Amino acid sequence: MPTLWQIKVSHYNEKVRWALDHKRIPHRRVTPLPLFGSLPAAWLMTRRPTFPVLRLDGRAIGDSTAIVAALEARVPDPPLYPSDPTQRARALELEDFFDEQLAPYLRRLAWYEVSRDPRVFFETAFPDSSPLVRAAFRPGAFAVTRAVKARYRIDAETAEEARRKILAAMDRIEAEIGPSGYLVGDAFSIADLTAAALSTPFIRPPQRQYLPPHPPPEPLRSFTQELAARPAGRWVLDIFARHRGVSAEVKRGRPSPASPPAAVSA
Repeated sequence: MPTLWQIKVSHYNEKVRWALDHKRIPHRRVTPLPLFGSLPAAWLMTRRPTFPVLRLDGRAIGDSTAIVAALEARVPDPPLYPSDPTQRARALELEDFFDEQLAPYLRRLAWYEVSRDPRVFFETAFPDSSPLVRAAFRPGAFAVTRAVKARYRIDAETAEEARRKILAAMDRIEAEIGPSGYLVGDAFSIADLTAAALSTPFIRPPQRQYLPPHPPPEPLRSFTQELAARPAGRWVLDIFARHRGVSAEVKRGRPSPASPPAAVSA
């Protein structure tokens, strides 16, 4: 059975969860302890320090775009790639744009703001951990937040740049929405999934799995409300409401459902 190694609060991980669920692929999920567990696990599997990682057919696949491509090849129906070559190229170009021009800047701005408050930082980074676990790591909050800031080049200047990039990405969504309500053609595609998934958790659709337990702190809260009120924000909420179906995760101890026919024959 496919196994997704994930960070729950990560928007890149939500992109892959959505692809798995959209294609109704039964899978298991493993959530190591953030930072201390996820970094070494990712490195051991892919020689890269990032999640998500999907173990599929005996191989470990890192990078959300590569994972979606592997899922599309294995289970082509329902499709995420348009059948028309021109539309497919455009959908993949938009996927790449939001991967590179939206998601990293959301992450940078989010960590810049939450790292100012150790309590908020650890509740965000360790969303399911007990207060005892968070308290155990809190003495190292200064070192951990410094490491996160160094890794993602986070400071006041790059945070301000991140705000501009996020607004530009929202402009791009609004410019690309077609008469159908989708970014490419007349059907839901990887372009829509990527733009919507990577806009979270700043825009907080209730269908989004593993939302952080609390609204973001100020001044980030005002900015996220501004984004949600825009046409792009309303579009994200609508796409989640229409297309973010139920989870295909198989919990430990539960029987595995039958795989989709395409997954068996592929």
